[in-house]
Amino acid sequence: MSYFAGFVAAVPTDKKAAFVAHAHEAWEVIFKPLGAIAQVECWGDDVPEGEVTSFPMAVKCAPGETVAFSWIEWPDKATHDAANARMRDPDPEFAAAMKDMAEMPFDGMRMIYGGFAPIVELRA
Repeated sequence: MSYFAGFVAAVPTDKKAAFVAHAHEAWEVIFKPLGAIAQVECWGDDVPEGEVTSFPMAVKCAPGETVAFSWIEWPDKATHDAANARMRDPDPEFAAAMKDMAEMPFDGMRMIYGGFAPIVELRA
């Protein structure tokens, strides 16, 4: 069964094009070669501020930033875990490829992420 890595980040609104380019680069250099089967990047369109909690609050979204919501689909948790291990301790060739990527166009310290096992999957 598929396994998902989910991400929420605050991205400077004027860096939307850089965010899109970075996503394409990450797919080609990192996620696809490590076995991911899909990557989806979403740009906040209707993301209200909350009073207790919200996406903007979770990533400390500031004026001039937009919340991005993303996920990567892996064929299974084992492939996800192996990919994460390789990203944390890359061989020299993979490390060089990652180093050559453009810097993230957002503050990675405010990004939230996690791994998720599906429990319900409904499709048309």
